[in-house]
Amino acid sequence: MSKSNFTRRGLLKTSAVAGAGLALPTYLRAQEGGFTNAPDGDTVTLGFNVPQSGPYADEGADELRAYELAVEHLNGGGDGGMMQTFSSDALQGNGIMGKKVEFVTGDTQTKSDAARASAKSMIEKDGAIMITGGSSSGVAVAVQALCQEAGIIFMAGLTHSNDTTGKDKKANGFRHFFNSWMSGAALAPVLAGEYGKDRKAYHLTADYNWGYTTEDAMRKETEAMGWETVNAVKTPLTQTDFSSYIAPVLQSGADVLILNHYGGNMVNSLTNAVQFGLREKTVNGKQFEIIVPLYSELMARGAGKNISGILGSQNWDWKLENEKGDRYKGTNAFVQSFGEKYGFPPSQAAQTCYVQTLLYADAVERAGSFNPCAVVEALEGYEFDGLGNGPTLYRAADHQCFKDVVVVRGKENPENEFDLVEIVEVTPAEKVTYEPDIPEFEGTLGECNPGA
Repeated sequence: MSKSNFTRRGLLKTSAVAGAGLALPTYLRAQEGGFTNAPDGDTVTLGFNVPQSGPYADEGADELRAYELAVEHLNGGGDGGMMQTFSSDALQGNGIMGKKVEFVTGDTQTKSDAARASAKSMIEKDGAIMITGGSSSGVAVAVQALCQEAGIIFMAGLTHSNDTTGKDKKANGFRHFFNSWMSGAALAPVLAGEYGKDRKAYHLTADYNWGYTTEDAMRKETEAMGWETVNAVKTPLTQTDFSSYIAPVLQSGADVLILNHYGGNMVNSLTNAVQFGLREKTVNGKQFEIIVPLYSELMARGAGKNISGILGSQNWDWKLENEKGDRYKGTNAFVQSFGEKYGFPPSQAAQTCYVQTLLYADAVERAGSFNPCAVVEALEGYEFDGLGNGPTLYRAADHQCFKDVVVVRGKENPENEFDLVEIVEVTPAEKVTYEPDIPEFEGTLGECNPGA
């Protein structure tokens, strides 16, 4: 639907519609009774809920930096960043709907209960009209459910589990980040080309929903091309020393270790694996290999030289536009803004959270309303470009974004501490697109809830 149509509907007199005997659209019915945290002054408050402690704290810190930059740009500060490259022209640097953007923050602690509590506080005490953030899919699913109940839009941050837009999808929730299924689909052809189709894999998997769906995606894709899964072992999210989990790999007959770990967990488990000499082993007549299905430049920095040669996938990389051309327009604008403000390049977590903030603000502007059901309608089926990932679709059926997926490898000889991965391949969106009702993503979206 066009911007003019959204505006027209947003201004439509409910009495005229009712008088004509027509059913009111959901969000116009809600306007008669109000909606949760409808802004009535000259400011609007957003809630940024990130892990400021726990195993994903590094990702959370970068997310928060990006959120603060997005607010600065929305309010007309700085150079405007990706607002200058975004295919939509709805954002003018005068806040959202003319209201200055303010924000509050919370610490998820990478724990679902803590994340719900902080989000609840931001909604009930601070009047946040939108909640965004994450770095854990367990957190994302929990907070998304809370926002659905409260009548608040949830713009998911870093969440990679299939469940977020699968069995736990909600009408009030939207995910820009890619997912486990997409990682498996993008990585499998590269792994077959690099390591062959006759391999024996051992999985170490974080014991929560993201780990489960990532292991499942990697097992299905690798087994389909001929690999054998020797074993799959769950590890606690709170684990810091993985030595006791690495030792059995040596006796398993596996010649590949797949670390379904993220953040500090991945840094520690990869370090332990290298310390045990796995990468120097020859097993089954093959060089032993380690794979990390999802990792970031931040994690590469934490892992240091141990990341060298490690294959994985990313939602975005700060070198995309320079290396792959104008298809990824917006990347350089964001890198420049972020770098000037903070002194180093942004991570994929930062890019995701910055983009989600702009997408929410843009949807409000195009809808002509802060009502969550108007925002949902504006985002469903929305096609856009210029935000660093190439042409992107927010699919209406499940509120999942579809775009290109980046396959990366740790550099052998990095030039500096911020350029630790190289782009191996960019998998086109059509190769990582699936039908919304496949078994891995079964679930009911439900209806938008405007709240109060």
